[in-house]
Amino acid sequence: MADIEARPPFPPFTRETAIQKVRMAEDGWNSRDPARVALAYTVDSRWRNRAEFPRGREQIVEFLTRKWQRELDYRLIKELWAFAESRIAVRFAYEWRDDSGNWFRSYGNENWEFDAQGLMAVRHASINDSRIAENERLFRWPQGRRPDDHPGLSDLGL
Repeated sequence: MADIEARPPFPPFTRETAIQKVRMAEDGWNSRDPARVALAYTVDSRWRNRAEFPRGREQIVEFLTRKWQRELDYRLIKELWAFAESRIAVRFAYEWRDDSGNWFRSYGNENWEFDAQGLMAVRHASINDSRIAENERLFRWPQGRRPDDHPGLSDLGL
């Protein structure tokens, strides 16, 4: 794989590099740019996301494009749960609204496996949605990267 495809930090992960990898993934997803996000995955990456099973970057871009057309005003927080060698487990929550103005908070867990170049080769996600009132929203930063001083999931009691 070409160096242009490398995504440090590389496995094996330490606690610090695993936390860095989690934040990088959160930042990418908060960009809501499917093509940018897909570059963090191997060209043949395998996913399980709810009941969908995208394979490879092209299907990842298609999946994310559909997702963010449906999940409006998307804001995500990820938190490291565990790590070992080339694997990282995270928990996450994100808030979004549908086109009728109904707000949701989606909770989940992801298991990730990385190749030697730091690209994610496998992603398994389990996600549950909970409808919330607009005044129950906790993720209110401007669209894009979560500010460094914004509380994380544990700080928010999630």
